Amino acid sequence: MLVLIGAVVGVLTAVVAAFVPWLPEQASVQRERIDFVFWLTTWICVGIFALVSAVLIYSVVKFRARPDDDSDGAPIHGHTGLEIVWTAIPTVLVVVIGVASAIVLWQNDRAAGDALVVRVTGQQFAWTFEYPDGTTSGRLGLPVNRDVVLDLGAREVIHSFWVAEFGQKQDAVPGIRTRLVITPKKVGTYDVICTELCGPGHALMRSFAVVMEPDDFESWLEDEAERQAGGA
Repeated sequence: MLVLIGAVVGVLTAVVAAFVPWLPEQASVQRERIDFVFWLTTWICVGIFALVSAVLIYSVVKFRARPDDDSDGAPIHGHTGLEIVWTAIPTVLVVVIGVASAIVLWQNDRAAGDALVVRVTGQQFAWTFEYPDGTTSGRLGLPVNRDVVLDLGAREVIHSFWVAEFGQKQDAVPGIRTRLVITPKKVGTYDVICTELCGPGHALMRSFAVVMEPDDFESWLEDEAERQAGGA
């Protein structure tokens, strides 16, 4: 009975976890790794939830007191072996999650030697993206399947760069430079959001990250450079 209850609870919980669209679309290699840690943690939690729920439901049904039963329960001191088990297993699971997270953080901070470096500046209330040739844009153009290093800074207050589909967030802080590595893997347009309350116009501090094929990216960059040269 205990195993049956655990199996039913586990299946129902797994269905909710697997088929409800909790996460946005994956659009970067880094996001894939982050999602791996998320699902690793989720399935561990599903297993623990099923086990605890099974024991709880079974105990409520099997050992419930009858309406006319006013007697005390049997005096139980404890079970040393059981306490060791339910301490050791969570310790191992936490270590597994911690090691997986550390590996993913290390991998996500690495960039290839030919990575594109984009200087990102946050200000009230807009983003500016500057490319190695000096071209600037109000939207972030990126080549697909190439490492990109975002060199982040801010002019007056703390801002925070986030694209949900890329799976990472990094603060842009006045006076210091922070960085974020992104390897886009899917062509498309994604919202760039400031996730740090930065003033009255915070809700309007929006831009776009446009992931393009390499040739399209080079053409876009040339067009942006010509547009700026013409405007000058």
